Order: sequence, then structure tokens, then C-alpha cells
Amino acid sequence: MRPTDFTKKTIQEPGRFHGFENLMHDRVRDILMVSSLYDYFILSQDGRLNEQFVGEYLELNLRYTSNLTHVFNGADAIELARDTGRYNLIISSTELGDMNVVELTRRLRENGIDTPLVLLAYDQRALNEFTAKNDLSEIERAFLWQGDVRILLAITKYIEDKMNVAYDTGVAEVQAIIVIEDNIRYYSSFLPMIYTELVKHSQSLMPEGINLTHKLMRIRARPKLLLCDHYEEAWSYFETYPGEILGIISDIEFPKNGKSCPDAGVRFSRRARKIRPDVPIMLQSSQPKNEKVAHSVNASFGLKGSRRLLHQVRNFMVKSFRFGPFVFRLPDNTEIATAPDLKTLEQLMHTVPAESLAYHSEQNDFSNWLKARTEFALADKLRPRKVSDFQTLEDLRQELILSIAEYRKERNRALVEDFDRRSFDGTGGFYRIGTGSLGGKARGLAFVNTLLNEYHDSRNFRKVSISVPLSVVLATDIFDRFLEDNNLASFAMGSAQYQEIQKRFAEGNFQQDLQEDLVAFLQVANYPLAVRSSSLLEDSPYQPFAGVYETHMLPNDHSDIAMRLEQLQTSIKYVYASTFSNNAKNFIDATNYRLEEEKMAVIIQRVVGAPAGDRFYPDFAGVARSHNFYPAPPAKSEDGIAAVGLGLGKTVGDGGFCVRFSPKYPRHSVHFSSVNQILKNCQREFYAIHLRGDSDNPPNSGIDLRSWGLDVAEADGTLAAVGSTYSSENHAIYDGASRPGVRLVTLAPILKHEQFPLAEILTTLLEIGELGTGAPIELEFAVSLRSTEGKDKEFCILQLRPLALSKELEEVEFEDVDERDLVCSSDSVLGNGKVSDIVDVVVVDYFRFERTQSQDAARIVGKLDRELRTAARPYLLIGVGRWGSSEPFLGIPVTWAQISGARVIVEAGFRDLQVTPSQGTHFFQNLTSHNVGYFTVNPESGQGFLDWEWLAVQSAVSEEQHVRHLRFDTPVVIKMNGKEHTGRIYKPV
Repeated sequence: MRPTDFTKKTIQEPGRFHGFENLMHDRVRDILMVSSLYDYFILSQDGRLNEQFVGEYLELNLRYTSNLTHVFNGADAIELARDTGRYNLIISSTELGDMNVVELTRRLRENGIDTPLVLLAYDQRALNEFTAKNDLSEIERAFLWQGDVRILLAITKYIEDKMNVAYDTGVAEVQAIIVIEDNIRYYSSFLPMIYTELVKHSQSLMPEGINLTHKLMRIRARPKLLLCDHYEEAWSYFETYPGEILGIISDIEFPKNGKSCPDAGVRFSRRARKIRPDVPIMLQSSQPKNEKVAHSVNASFGLKGSRRLLHQVRNFMVKSFRFGPFVFRLPDNTEIATAPDLKTLEQLMHTVPAESLAYHSEQNDFSNWLKARTEFALADKLRPRKVSDFQTLEDLRQELILSIAEYRKERNRALVEDFDRRSFDGTGGFYRIGTGSLGGKARGLAFVNTLLNEYHDSRNFRKVSISVPLSVVLATDIFDRFLEDNNLASFAMGSAQYQEIQKRFAEGNFQQDLQEDLVAFLQVANYPLAVRSSSLLEDSPYQPFAGVYETHMLPNDHSDIAMRLEQLQTSIKYVYASTFSNNAKNFIDATNYRLEEEKMAVIIQRVVGAPAGDRFYPDFAGVARSHNFYPAPPAKSEDGIAAVGLGLGKTVGDGGFCVRFSPKYPRHSVHFSSVNQILKNCQREFYAIHLRGDSDNPPNSGIDLRSWGLDVAEADGTLAAVGSTYSSENHAIYDGASRPGVRLVTLAPILKHEQFPLAEILTTLLEIGELGTGAPIELEFAVSLRSTEGKDKEFCILQLRPLALSKELEEVEFEDVDERDLVCSSDSVLGNGKVSDIVDVVVVDYFRFERTQSQDAARIVGKLDRELRTAARPYLLIGVGRWGSSEPFLGIPVTWAQISGARVIVEAGFRDLQVTPSQGTHFFQNLTSHNVGYFTVNPESGQGFLDWEWLAVQSAVSEEQHVRHLRFDTPVVIKMNGKEHTGRIYKPV
């Protein structure tokens, strides 16, 4: 696909969680501690310092611990520290026997060792005397041991925050707390408490995480703590990150311009409030009279001499930094409701008094609370809005509710969410049950969510919702557990009786925890469901397994949830059983894989569409490819191709009649160049789910999926958007279905009159998909113009897979030859290269074949294929009509497994009907992925050449009905030019 303005505009836009994987990139993993044995013993109390340090990490449930290495003197420390790649932090006592900490620092720097060094003293008086006599400017910072082993945790986190603040806060907008204190005793006292509170707060957010990755991200996104001991350092931080400062905890008196300033904290507060009027501030002083001074700048106050100072600091953090639940209050500070999480906050906003919403909005309470909970994107969206921006408070309420709902939906869409039956409400986009693989198909859908999140403007494409339908994936470990619990693996792999396999699987039992999860899902999901395969090997570019496994469409409309659960479980079991169908086994045998390597995940997905009578279906569905293997002017290969039909996508996937066009040139339909062609190639019926109400029949895709005529679609009101009318009086076709005549599906109202931006959406999504995968792609989609999901219209992506394109490394040229020397010549060929080792040809005889015999032809061809594959004899397959079509009128309904031994395939038109390569079918996907040569000829209309007469007179090795197996003494040479899409098949010499 060629670049579009859309992609140029959005290619650089980050997604919701872009860059968060880089948070806390720099860690303190190894600490070198330098102290006398006595100081070391004091710190460890009983000589087990490392155990206590690790124990503190474990108590706080931190995901990694720092390693401690202890030495007793400076010389050993310098020797070890020469390994600069090992130690991230050095902690030293004041006196080390052979030198003091100042001398140690100087000698480390002389040796080119710039590892941060922190002084840890054990006595206040000794520290005061040491600092009075020595210059500590080269030391990172001094701390005082006061009996709390958490001081080591505080030192470590202080160093890490300083190393990571530039990216975490400056780029990823993680919040930061500025602590201004020049008294070593005080900050050594309350820093361990602050860090412990920050870690506990971050851990309290983990249950709200969508999956383990998201939960760990919340831990990494905890607020940074920026410890400063003078005015200029603190202001530099505030000026650099004004919007990310969560709060300020400051002494009132500290150095400014190199001198002690008695009101430095007050000055700092006034200056900060000019930039951030709502920033929470706590000022501390040992003088009680300064409480009024603190209140004058709207700051809280902490008395340093108080026995409850740490308690005051903690309470200030919880209340002012919005740790803990959100408390709704009235303007008089009356508490009226509490929201422990974002979901509850959204729910309460429907009912709390409007004056409470206004009160909190005016103070930016919502955005501050959200930022403290790492919901930065939503906080940034709400913060600029003012109450005065809305005409009424009810308008404010609706804006808040809508913003939170959309954010939750976007956030959940961006990640694969771990299914939790206690909190599932269906607002997410993609859920996982189990811990195994998602399988190929589900991985593709999860990737689509990532792309849509990265290029999120696409989801608001001209007021059309673009998304993946709500999906729940049962990971492959559920499959493994089901096979093991019911003792099915050996039986299923060894049995050739597929009906017996299905029966045994249907009788199997799921574990109780899965059944409870499915009940929780069904209590929310009150719409039809598609139960789809997603095996490990499925949707690989080179082994797509397209159409090999089963899909079940469930009405899911029984009044008894127990019956719905039974029907859903049975469908899942049938999909599991299809892993071991004869078709699947034959397919795998034709690959390099073994059946025991295959595992099945299952996608339970909302069916896109709306009900109409006893039917449920989308307005239209289809398949689009970013590469067109058979472009017709003016389209080029890179312009892509789409195949679309009314109703469910089974019409397209099975090779039925549908509309084919290039999204770049939507008005140039591939096979609608004349009235006669339209009449021959138009869709005349559509598929929909049959709503069965309280039917107790077991689920079966053949029962729940039915076809209806276009008269039904017209009565349902769905034909008008995609239909045209044929007038026999003047042999003309008119767009729309407003006049009398024969109804046809042409998509003219959409492709010609742009009643829905289908071509533009496909062009955009195909391009985004190519950018994301680095290769051509194929996507399946469904569109509902009658959506009830909050949007007038919705475009849903049902599947995405990368395409395998053969690399045309060999330039194939054709010499001049008499047509009498050719079996076949075509200008519509897929494949490249020369094949010269085929002596076997399987032919469905043109002169004797009748469309009513298509099923017989498929059976006989499948039998010959097995025989030839067993004998390792590749062959040329030639037939009438479209191979792999489910429509007997169009061709021979073989499955891929029935012809997988063919090296080259030829399909020729009927006497009264041309065939066009059905690029959207499952059959075609497998054909391209296996690099099988594919010739299309329509001799009756002059498109290509096929010598049926010559084939008819050749001696046959075997012959059954209208299928003949020929074998020659010399090879049938086949040449294909992939660049020109031309090919020739030469008669044996």
C-alpha cells in the first residue's frame, strides 16, 4: 500500500503506554559497603545485615533485591570498585581504619571510579564533628543510622530516583515529590517512612492492573523522591518538571544563594504556587510560631519537635497526594462517597451531587488522584478543563463520565487483560483465561489492538468505531489440562473416526474454575458469540491452517444461563476436537510439523451485527489484502484487494459470490465490467445466525448458521446500503433498491456514493498493518451500520495475518513456441520459477463434468492426492471451475488437505461462467502460503489457453467418473514469471 496522509500524520504518535517499559531503567543491583566490623555489627544488630536488607525487600514485595558486599577498609574498597561495571553504589562509614570517607572518595575519583558514594554515619555527635572538619562536597549525600534498617532501602531508592528522573519524569511523566531538608538527622528519619509509603501505595494499585505486565508497570511508575538540601537544587527540579510534581515537603529554613535563609521554604512555596496553584505543600519547622506562616501560603505544617512528626508526614501524603481511595466531598468538606478504584469513580459520578463534582474539579482533585495512580493520560486530559468551560454542571458530569469511560476502554484495549470473574464487566477489549499461549489467530487480534492504540485516530474515522470485538481467549494450557483430565490425547491422535473423537470430547469435563469464569462471562455477554480456533500454528505466514479448524456461531439467546453455559462449553470442546480431525491431520502431515506439537487456544468473540427477526448478522463482511496477486488496470499489486459480501463473512471465506475491488479504486469492481457479468457474479443470498431462543439443541454451526434470500435482507432493511436493482425491460442496473426489479448486491451505495467510508478505512488499516508487520497483510472484517454499541456504525477487525510472498529471485523467460506444444498458457498466474519434475497429472474432465457431480469430484481428487503424497509424487492438478469453492455452481469444493500434494494447480472457466481467483478464501490463503503455482484460464472468453482435447486423448493410469490420473514418461515442464503473472505448461517431449 502507498503511504497516506493519515499515516504521515500519526506515525510518530505514541500509544497510551508507549515508553513505560523503560521506566526505572537504571537500578542499584550491587552495593559495596565499607565500614569497620564494629560499624557493620551496629547496622546489622546481630551480624546478619544482608538477611535483614533482603528481608525488607521481601516484606515490601519488591521485584528485585540489591546485593550487598562488605569490606573493612578503604584499600579493599578501591580494589573491588575498579570493576566499574559491577557496583552501582558505595556506602561508607566516616572512619575506615586506613583512611576516612573523604580520602576514600578522593582516591576513587583519582582512579577514574565515579560510582556514587554515600556516607552513612552511626552517631549524631561524631557526624557533626566530622562535617565541621571536612569538606563533603565530593560525597553524594550523608545519612544517619537511627536504628531503622530501612535506611538502606531509602538510600538505594534515593540513588535510583536520581538516576532515572530525567526519563521517568521528564519523558514518561511519572510524578515526583520534592523533599527540601538540609538536616541529615531529619531526612534520615522520615525518608525511610516516605519510601515505604510510596512502595505500599504502588502495590495497592496492582490489583487494578490489567495483566501482570501492567501491574509491574504500576510499581515502576511509583513517584520519584527528589531530596534537596538547598533552594537552587529544589527549584531546578520544580522548574524542569512543573506539571509532574505531586507535592512538596520542605523545611522552612535552609540555604539559599549559599547562605542560610530563615524563610526559604515560604519563598519557595509562593514561587511554586504562581506556576502550580494546586500543588500540595507541607512546611516543617522546629518553631511552633511558623504554623501561621505555613498557612499563609496555603501549606500544611509539621512541627519537627513533635513525637508524631512522621505520623503527620504520612497523613499529609495520604490525604494531599491522593493516596488511597478518592473521597467525594461537598464544599463544606462533608464526606459523601468513596471510590477505591477508577471503575467505582466512574459509577459514583452518575449519582454524586453536581456541586461535589464542581468542588473537586475546581481543585484539580480528579487529575491529582489519577496521576497518583499512574493514570497519566486521563489526568492530563482532565486537568486543562475548567468548570467555567461548561454551560451547566450536568454538562460537566457527562464530560467526566465520558472521559473516564473512553479512557478505561482505550486502556483495556491496548493490553491483553487477565480475566477476573470478580471484576469482569465487559468494558475491556481483550481478555485471557489461562497462562499458556494465545495461539496464532488471537495473537493477530492482540496485535491489532496494539496497532489501533498506537494509531488511535483511526478509531474515530468519520464517526465510525474501529475496533476488535470483545474477545476472551482460553489459552493453550486450558487445552492441555482438558486433554489430560479426560485422558484424550493418545486416543485423539490415534483415532481416524472423527465423529467418535467429537463424541468423546463432548463428554469431557472442564475444571470448576473455568466453568465459573465462563458463567461470569455469560452473565455479561448477552449477544451472539463466535467460538473460534486459535492454534499455535494457525495464521503463520507460511502455514496459515486457514479453514482447517472449526468455528461455531452461537445465538447465545437461551433464557437459562445453565443451557447457554452448556452450549458454550460444547462448542469449545468441538473446536478442541477439530485439532484431531482427519482434515487437520492430513494438513499437518503435509507440513514439517507433528500433530503432537499443535496446541489449541480458543477465542470467544462477540459477533458483530444486529438482530432482525430470527436472524443476527452484520450489514456486510469481508477480507482485504494489502497485496493484490492479480491486479487489473488501473490498480497495481500494492493497491490491495478486497472481497465483500452481505451478511456474515462465510460467503467470502468459502469462495461464494461477492464484490471484489481495490480499496484504491473502489469504483472499478474486478468482475462487474458489464451487466451480464454482474448478473452472473452477484451474490443472491446471505448467511446469518439463526436465533433459536430456548431451543435445547446442542450447538452446531450447520444449525445455527443459515442462508436467506435477498428479499429477506430487503425486509430487514440491510439491502439498501449494499444493493442495486436490475431492470429486465432495458437490461440495465440501477444503484439502490428503491425501484422494482431484481435485487443484486453490488455495494454501489458505499463504493460509488460513499455512504460509508469503507475504501478509506481499508486503505488506512492495510497500510497500518503493513507498517506494523513489515510485510503485506490480510485482514478479515465485519461492519454493522445498525450497531447498538454506542456508535452509529462500527467497523470490526476479526483477524489479521501477515502474507507470505514468494521472492522472485529467478527471472523466468519464455521462448517462442507453437501453441500446439502447450498444455496451458495464462496471463493470470500466481508463483514463480520453473518446475520440471512432474510426470503425474490429475484432470477433472471438461467434457464430462457436471456441476451436480462436484462433491464426487472432490472425493476422488482427495483419494488420488493421498496416494500420490504417500508415494512422494508431486503432481499437476487441472479442473473446471474454482477449486475450494463451497458453491457447487462455482467449482469443486475440495479442502486444502485434499489437494495439498499438488505442486501446480490450474482452474478453468465453465462454458457459461468465467472464474476469477478468489483471493479472500481460506483455500487461497493456504495456496499462497505453500507457494503452489496457480493458473487461472477462461478459454471461452479468450483469457488464456488450455488444450482440453489433448488431455482427453491421453492414456490414464486410473479413471473414476470424470476424474482421470495421467502419467507421462517425461516431465510436464511448467514455467511461471511472478513479476508478469504469466505462465506456461509444456507438453511432455
